[in-house]
Amino acid sequence: MNRDAVPSVQQRATQLALNGALFGVCYPLTNYLAQRHADLGNVAMAWEAALPFLPWMVLPYMTSGLFFVLSFLLVRDRAGLSALSRRVAFATVVACLVFAAWPLRFSLPRPAVDDALPAWLFAQLAAMDRPYNQLPSLHVAYCLIFWAALRGAVTSALMRAALAAWLMLVALSTVFTYQHHALDVAGGAALGALALHLLPSDGDIRKPVAFCYAMLAGLAALAWFALGGVWWLYLGASLLLVARAYYRHHAAFLHKRDGRYPLWIWMLYAPYLCGYLLTWQLVRWHERHRPPFVRHSEGLWVGRRLTEAEAAQLPADCAVIDLSNELSETHALRGRSYHHFPMLDLQAPDAQSARPILAAISTHAAQGRAIYLHCAMGYRRSRQIAQLYKEHYQQ
Repeated sequence: MNRDAVPSVQQRATQLALNGALFGVCYPLTNYLAQRHADLGNVAMAWEAALPFLPWMVLPYMTSGLFFVLSFLLVRDRAGLSALSRRVAFATVVACLVFAAWPLRFSLPRPAVDDALPAWLFAQLAAMDRPYNQLPSLHVAYCLIFWAALRGAVTSALMRAALAAWLMLVALSTVFTYQHHALDVAGGAALGALALHLLPSDGDIRKPVAFCYAMLAGLAALAWFALGGVWWLYLGASLLLVARAYYRHHAAFLHKRDGRYPLWIWMLYAPYLCGYLLTWQLVRWHERHRPPFVRHSEGLWVGRRLTEAEAAQLPADCAVIDLSNELSETHALRGRSYHHFPMLDLQAPDAQSARPILAAISTHAAQGRAIYLHCAMGYRRSRQIAQLYKEHYQQ
């Protein structure tokens, strides 16, 4: 395996910490929301009353947390780590949205446990969990996700069979420890299968970015369940529109014209636009001791979106090529020879999107005119295009 494809310890720890924090916030929150309801239903079927209670099954049940950690530490490559992280986050957020929208309670009374170790484990479980958050079972959804992550890390056929058997035991333990009903298990299996189907390990950078915005929209919906207020629904809907644009690779979704946005775009995407404006201000402060743009090559200046004062430092007759889709153009630069080529942030330019930009740079350079090429923060898109221009037009 290529060493560059193997995730570092820091990358593994970061993804584990993010997903642990996501679960640590969302799951107790939905437990709390369910507790506030006076009368909760359940999805128990009559035949489930005859199912035995097996105290020792709490042992495999409690190993789910161990698998949560091991899957991030043992997954083989970066694509697998990315897929694992997205799948776990997807299952967590979707399940918690269902818990919040349809709170349920486990219906059967749990018998007393006499054996010391199971009794102690059930006491630990009771301290962390409540008889809510039923359908779908996150334990079961996670088992499918852990299997997809870990089966490639286990080379022995015997060990792989043992892993599959233990994860199956973890899934079954949800029923025999009186934590979940059968329909909860079926719902968890469906959720896990959906996560594997929708989030393949294909390395497409558009999908992780779109996915992040979709998950943020889900968290906004959870905030609405917890706090109320139409603002949270508006935020969630706006972020879902951004996620859709990234998923469809629609770079011009903000309809930026002459460096500005129409009012209806501000109404739809205000959280997104304001978030980038705040980030730009933070970047300006962080980079306050550095020049806002640099000379990349003869006649070509590269940087971020400028203030009015910073724009005055550019050559008087320079053309402006704006790659930023998220920030309006500085007023002083709109009156120059201004070109806007929208590019989505966090995406490397492909040949089709780069071709007209490179042609515009080349045309102005042939006329002896200086060019200012910029994106929002000056870190990625403008530098990538400038490098492509250097490689293909300045040989």
